[in-house]
Amino acid sequence: MADSTTSIPTSKEKSTSVFTLNDFNSRTNLTEKAQLSDDYLPSEHRDQVKGQSTGGALAHMLKSSLGTGILAMPMAFSNGGLLFGMVATLIVGFLCTHCVKILVETSQDVCKELRVPALTFAETAEKVFEIGPKRLRSWSNFAKQFVDGGLMATYFAAACVYLVFIGTSFHDVINYDTGLEWNKRIYIALTLIPCLFIGQIRTLKLLVPFSAMANVFIVVTFGIVLYYLFNEPLVFSDKPLIAQATKIPLYFATVIFAMEGIGAVMPVENSMKKPQQFLGCPGVLNTAMIVVVSLYATIGFLGYVRYGDKVEGSITLNLKEGEALADTAKILMAIAILFTYGLQFYVPNEILWRKISHKFNEKNHNMAQILLRTGIILISGGVSIAIPDLGPFISLVGAIFFSLLGIFVPSVCETIYLWPDRLGWCKWKMYKNILLGVLSICALIAGSVASIKEIIEMYQ
Repeated sequence: MADSTTSIPTSKEKSTSVFTLNDFNSRTNLTEKAQLSDDYLPSEHRDQVKGQSTGGALAHMLKSSLGTGILAMPMAFSNGGLLFGMVATLIVGFLCTHCVKILVETSQDVCKELRVPALTFAETAEKVFEIGPKRLRSWSNFAKQFVDGGLMATYFAAACVYLVFIGTSFHDVINYDTGLEWNKRIYIALTLIPCLFIGQIRTLKLLVPFSAMANVFIVVTFGIVLYYLFNEPLVFSDKPLIAQATKIPLYFATVIFAMEGIGAVMPVENSMKKPQQFLGCPGVLNTAMIVVVSLYATIGFLGYVRYGDKVEGSITLNLKEGEALADTAKILMAIAILFTYGLQFYVPNEILWRKISHKFNEKNHNMAQILLRTGIILISGGVSIAIPDLGPFISLVGAIFFSLLGIFVPSVCETIYLWPDRLGWCKWKMYKNILLGVLSICALIAGSVASIKEIIEMYQ
């Protein structure tokens, strides 16, 4: 996809006519030539045998957002307050959904214009710059490398959070029930063993059963958590409606981490047999995000009301120790996150392998992938063992990576692709995207400072 030379056949049969994107002097000229491809539908040129169903895509979308993040929502509400947390969660959910929508729409439009079946997140950013205004075309490779680097850093860091969560859950249950006094770092190290096997799965289709089982376990866990939330009277009077201003950045950083699944969006959409069903009403995106935002708001609000400022980085860690039902919830959620590890690991490894696969002899590709994946898992395990605390880790990852990739990059891509004459009445889409960009930068700076400060205070 990095090649800027694209074939433009005049029918569904291949043609020998070739043009170079950089040859065009204006967006209008390119659009006129692209009208030759109006009959091109990317979905008709995708693999209909290996492609996944709409239901499978929905399972992956739910799983990409319903991870450890939802269990951290009560902690987010403790940093935001009851009223502010509820309203802001709905707003952030809408913004995240909108940013995913404009990214996918832009990618699908570029695919049709360039007559290619699918584009990754980074390839979409690259091609948007490549066919955009002349002054920005030289930035196309930087845009691709920026997105690829950001995605790899984001999902490798999130995978570390997963390892910490799984290890901590088993630590709390096993140590309390058996009387062992093992450090949680030992459990994180033991968690690496199944992750080494799950991390070798290389196709999304094979991950569907794991996502489906994980979703079932999460639903059961939510049921148990709700039972504990309601088994005693809820006390609202001692909970502030709006938290201190210094805590608000941590709220946004945690919520963005919890809700944003931008890295899994394009792989899921690209693997669908019918990508046109990803957007629209109800569509995979809208269905998934309605479920996600509703669950996040409910668990966050009720969890904070129940446990107040004592809430942990995952609400399951607040459940009573030694009770069979509470232990079941902790173990089921840990297994669900373990099953999700393959999906979390899929995105960055696909990116990394595309960049380095050419350096290996083709007959050695399988062994190279095995060794590469094993090495990365072991390194992420080392990071998790070094920082075995969920709360500030979650906030820092959300503040730095998800604010940029989830909000900033989609808004920039849409603006450049629609420039200059398709930005709506009085260019309202441009002003809307500028506002989104400013919000993402503010979340990045404020959230990072607050998270780093909390980590320093914790270790002091």
